[in-house]
Amino acid sequence: MEFTFQSEYDTKAMTALAYAMRKTLRKKHSRISHIFAVVIIVLTLIAVVPFGDKIFVWNTITFLNLAVAVVLTATLWFEDRLNGSIARKRLMPGTEKNTAVFGENNFTTVCEVGTTEWNYENVLLVAETGNYFVFLYSKNHGQIYTKASMTGGTLDEFRTFIEEKTGKPIQKL
Repeated sequence: MEFTFQSEYDTKAMTALAYAMRKTLRKKHSRISHIFAVVIIVLTLIAVVPFGDKIFVWNTITFLNLAVAVVLTATLWFEDRLNGSIARKRLMPGTEKNTAVFGENNFTTVCEVGTTEWNYENVLLVAETGNYFVFLYSKNHGQIYTKASMTGGTLDEFRTFIEEKTGKPIQKL
């Protein structure tokens, strides 16, 4: 059996890849970073809020504290989109669009730059989001495959196939 995917590494796909990494391989680091950011936000807001008989004073320190709180909150809120956009800009030119063919012994990715053969045992984790299958190789490297472009079988057949080939269950996100 052979499955084929046509994928494009656009901002939406790279955001899904960043999300999958954050929710799986980077989970512990992400949790620590979030706790640290929330503590900083709370401390900056405490520094701004007047207590007792003090009045609110608008000055440079107040502005900087509020700016830190806003920037950290926005970073937490848009974290995956931000990481996905940065990763997309780091893509090697010619790798934005690819075709992946999953065969019995390995899978092959073809793009403008060239052809790469991958072994299933190199896949550290397989995740599934609403629109994508995500293959993670490390905390910094992964590939994404668009479900809607799949040919060669059904999604359920591919799930069974890839779990068998990698020896790893697919994590649903």
